[in-house]
Amino acid sequence: MKTTAFVFAILLFAPVAQPIAAEPTSAEQQKPNIVVFVADDMGWGDSSTYGNELIKCPNLDQLASQGVKFTQFYSACAVCSPSRSAILTGRTPYRNGVWRHLSGNHEAHLRSSEITYPKLLKSIGYETCHVGKWHLNSKLQFNNPDFPQPGQHGYDHWMATHNNADPSHKNPDNFYRNGKPVGELNGYSAPLVAAEASHWLTQIRDKSKPFALSVWVHEPHSPIATDPKFSGMYQGHQNSKYMGNITQLDHALGQVMQTLDDEGVSDNTLFIFTSDNGPVAKFGGTTGGLRGGKRSDHEGGIRVPGIVRWPNKIKPGSTSDVPVVGTDIFATVLDVTGIPLPTDRTIDGVSMVPALAGKPLKRELPLFWRTHVSPPGDRVALRIGDWKLVGNDTLTKFQLYQIQQDWKEENDLAAAMPEKTEEMKRKLFAVWKSIETEGPKEWWETERQPPARGGTLNY
Repeated sequence: MKTTAFVFAILLFAPVAQPIAAEPTSAEQQKPNIVVFVADDMGWGDSSTYGNELIKCPNLDQLASQGVKFTQFYSACAVCSPSRSAILTGRTPYRNGVWRHLSGNHEAHLRSSEITYPKLLKSIGYETCHVGKWHLNSKLQFNNPDFPQPGQHGYDHWMATHNNADPSHKNPDNFYRNGKPVGELNGYSAPLVAAEASHWLTQIRDKSKPFALSVWVHEPHSPIATDPKFSGMYQGHQNSKYMGNITQLDHALGQVMQTLDDEGVSDNTLFIFTSDNGPVAKFGGTTGGLRGGKRSDHEGGIRVPGIVRWPNKIKPGSTSDVPVVGTDIFATVLDVTGIPLPTDRTIDGVSMVPALAGKPLKRELPLFWRTHVSPPGDRVALRIGDWKLVGNDTLTKFQLYQIQQDWKEENDLAAAMPEKTEEMKRKLFAVWKSIETEGPKEWWETERQPPARGGTLNY
């Protein structure tokens, strides 16, 4: 009798019984949601979060206070189309075929044969959405049924522009929603893009499923237009338009963050914020002291803001100086959702999960960059550990830096350390050889082809 009463009391007062029963039971519902928010041409020094004393980014500051801020987060390329392709595929741009800025009628595009993480997530029950810039096909290919569009790359719902917001960030008229023209929108690009994301989150998605959301805003890429309420915050400063544009971007970030909170899904969402490449100084962008800028494979062109929030998984307000790259986002998403990496192709990125706690990453393939752009300049780089090799566009002249201590790349060690330089060059040429062999080489053979070391390496 006493035993029966004791068991009854345990069952009656057990505090965890009801909450456990109320939790979703399917494996899909337990998987984390994914949000990847990408700024356009935002520099490493373009925010209060990364030490800018003037530009206000309260929402980015908040995101960093809730997650981890990376001090060495890299884009996969110093221009936009390639770096975005690497985020989706985990493959370095020349390997996946999006090796250059895509405009006009160029034949290159993100091929149907490439495997994107949204496509893989859909296969295990995720709802997917892309809003903002696309730029993974040429202007004549965008919204052309003869070429793959966001829907063919795994997105259930999309509202996008080919490249920039036209005629500017103000009242853009070049968005398409699921293949149909939207017409002129009233407002400014980043908040409009965030509003579409919020609408999808609250009104369209199947809330019984986990989701993956890409928010690729246009700010602060030119042509810049800034809501007076944001530029007015910097009234009297010669750079008020650009600075306000960053705060406009930050406001859009806050819109998405607030919607996640309102929907009650923030705690189960892996949120990644970054930029596609470094800034353009003539428009007002800053690298925070890094050498170079957009189009350069020095740090200013490829080291970008990078913040990751994952409640209960990442220590709030932490910092990681582990080098990671946008290419790693693919492997990271697959890692946290339990999807094996594809084995039929080279995946250049690795899961950054250890780096979220400041732990080093093991890479079989070193960090590698190659940027196609004119005029000639420092357009190729390789990093292994603290060593970084920077080469010119013809792969004939090289610089060597110990990047951890010389983050401004002021002290070229190539002449003083010829053996180390040659070692790094051998590794760079080996990486490039594998990329050249695997990628759609015919797409770039028609471009300017300067000779490299007297051989046949293609630019």
